[in-house]
Amino acid sequence: MTEMAVSSPCTEPRLDEPVTRSVRAIGTTAVLSISEPAHLVVGEQILRDELDAIDLACSRFRADSELACLNDEVGGPRRVSALLFDAISVAVEVAELTNGAVDPTVGRALEALGYDRDFEQVISGDLFLEHRAQSAAGWRSIELDSRTRSVRLPAGVRLDLGSSAKALVSDRAARRIAEHFACGVLVSVGGDVAVAGEAPEGGWAIGISADSATSTDSVDQVVSIAGGGLASSSTTVRTWRRGTRQIHHIVDPHTGEPAEPYWSLVSATGRSCVEANAASTAAIVWGRGAPRRLGAMGSPARLVRHDGRVLCVNGWPVDAPDLACSDMGAI
Repeated sequence: MTEMAVSSPCTEPRLDEPVTRSVRAIGTTAVLSISEPAHLVVGEQILRDELDAIDLACSRFRADSELACLNDEVGGPRRVSALLFDAISVAVEVAELTNGAVDPTVGRALEALGYDRDFEQVISGDLFLEHRAQSAAGWRSIELDSRTRSVRLPAGVRLDLGSSAKALVSDRAARRIAEHFACGVLVSVGGDVAVAGEAPEGGWAIGISADSATSTDSVDQVVSIAGGGLASSSTTVRTWRRGTRQIHHIVDPHTGEPAEPYWSLVSATGRSCVEANAASTAAIVWGRGAPRRLGAMGSPARLVRHDGRVLCVNGWPVDAPDLACSDMGAI
């Protein structure tokens, strides 16, 4: 599935280090690294424009977003912007790729779990929750018409594009900046990383951890990629409590409940950030069967089990002797 190569980074210092800028947007931190310092300011503005556009098109929490209007639509198809149509199309492709493990029709399931507003408000909200699981209607229920750029949803279906929209904007921004300046670019949005253009010597070094805000001194591992994308999904970071329940944001579409936390962290690479994110998120939902499924997909990945044991598949580098490395294995 993927032509990506992931490796341990070169540890020799470089004189031509890329410059980096971080911005706060869409409820997370976005990071831009660019190989040509003179282009940092304009590159940052391009990134901000892409983030603003994806927020207005795809946010589930803005009353004025296109997605909010589409989710409230009753009846016939609705014509949408090119960006929202692309985002929904990508989400459907991800659902097909993962055989429904990552499905955009989980909007009602997330709302039923209390994730119905910005995450900062969710974690500070009421502790009591009357919950009835809402299984997903399934991506096949979404009707897309590319000729009219319209979308029809069945009654009661609400989309959530969170599992793919961050990765999509990382891909879009990295590609746009790299093409504009003909230089090397890395964009990370909440830990969903896309790279484009010519990579630095040795590749782009990326720290692996459950929380994208972890300092470089405290990450679990550092790897490098020269193209495509890298994404991590975790059951331990974006969590909240309702009563006695600890809830995380990765929903199993078949049950409408948070996926069983067999893996606490999965990191994967792909030909794009969207592809990498599809693999890492699906692996959380697949649980014990994830190594076999990732093996079939060909996605290099690192999986951390709930008890801390680590498994690397499809050529993901092993930096420590106590890690297991397998092409198809399961633990």
